Amino acid sequence: MLPWTVLGLALSLRLARSGAERGPPASAPQGDLLFLLDSSASVSHYEFSRVREFLGRLAALLPLGPGALRASLVHVGSRPHTEFPFGQHSSGSAIQDAIHAAAQRMGDTNTGLALAYAKEQLFAKAAGARPGVPKVLVWVTDGGSSDPVGPPMQELKDLGVTVFVVSTGRGNLLELSAAASAPAEKHLHFVDVDDLHIITQALRGSILDAMWPHQLRASEVTSSGFRLAWPPLLTADSGYYLLELAPSAEPGTARRQQLPGNATGWAWAGLDPDTDYDVALVPESNVRLLRPQHLRVRTLPEETGPERIVISHARPRSLRVSWAPALGPAAALGYHVQVGPLRGGAAQLVEVPAGRNSTTLQGLAPGTAYLVTVTAAFRSGRERALSAKACTPDGERSRAPRPQSPGAGGREP
Repeated sequence: MLPWTVLGLALSLRLARSGAERGPPASAPQGDLLFLLDSSASVSHYEFSRVREFLGRLAALLPLGPGALRASLVHVGSRPHTEFPFGQHSSGSAIQDAIHAAAQRMGDTNTGLALAYAKEQLFAKAAGARPGVPKVLVWVTDGGSSDPVGPPMQELKDLGVTVFVVSTGRGNLLELSAAASAPAEKHLHFVDVDDLHIITQALRGSILDAMWPHQLRASEVTSSGFRLAWPPLLTADSGYYLLELAPSAEPGTARRQQLPGNATGWAWAGLDPDTDYDVALVPESNVRLLRPQHLRVRTLPEETGPERIVISHARPRSLRVSWAPALGPAAALGYHVQVGPLRGGAAQLVEVPAGRNSTTLQGLAPGTAYLVTVTAAFRSGRERALSAKACTPDGERSRAPRPQSPGAGGREP
């Protein structure tokens, strides 16, 4: 019996070692999931309760727990409030209970402030965020914000966060499309608050796909770069990755990057617009042979902003503004036209849809110098702006009557 016992023990140890070398199991995607919930006074108590139920149902469908997905919930209000951080709850049921227990905070809708808070306090390594795992943000909103959303949202995207936006039937399509990750048709949902259950399964699948890509893939493609993601093929102790990037037309000019075995993503920047790039991910393992993965990615055409602003049809209380639009594959999603007095005062903003390159600014003051800024918003979330000065004539101001000469029907004084 002893030889068989020794053989069985040796076989068990070998199988255990082999399992450890394989790294994370295929059934346990790793990642950090942040729910950003509009908890301000712009949301009714009924709407808040329905959104809370929706997030609870969504959480029930996800593999939350130790060694899998972690979740956090942050309220949007006058100031951001963390309902629970990553790692506080160790099971999916505990997270569901915490979501259902969340109370509305009220206050202003300072979404931009909450996004900056999420970047510094939750997604940052210094705050305990897990390095090398995918990050996903699910922002549920009634569509409005009291402060700018674009810049802090882009900073999160630059960190590799995949952004899903769920708008409960209201909101600016242009702004929300820019806030969501590309492509917007996959990451942006407009749905009535009573019909949120319709998108639950689709959103779950998209979140899992972002958390654990099944093979090397590219996202956040812009004119100058893109982000890569791949499944956890190695561990920190079992090897490392060699990542190669080269223009398809110039394979001899490859760029290379070595990454640790627990890495699952990398962002390339400083690339040429409208160019094909060949990517190779080579896992170098000291325990087993893994095949390289290959991918071809084409950067977007250069995003050119509005050019040659022309001011015409100047009236005492209105101006006509025209510009050369961004055309081609990198055409803008739309334009923001902002006008404000040069000497200070309230500014007004006009939204111009894609395909138009002019608008009339109304409600201006006579004889006033203005600064007009036209901003093009692109699918990548970035913006390009151009400004020009304009002045309204003072035609509506009262003028002294002209003296009339004798013989012209007037009288001598």
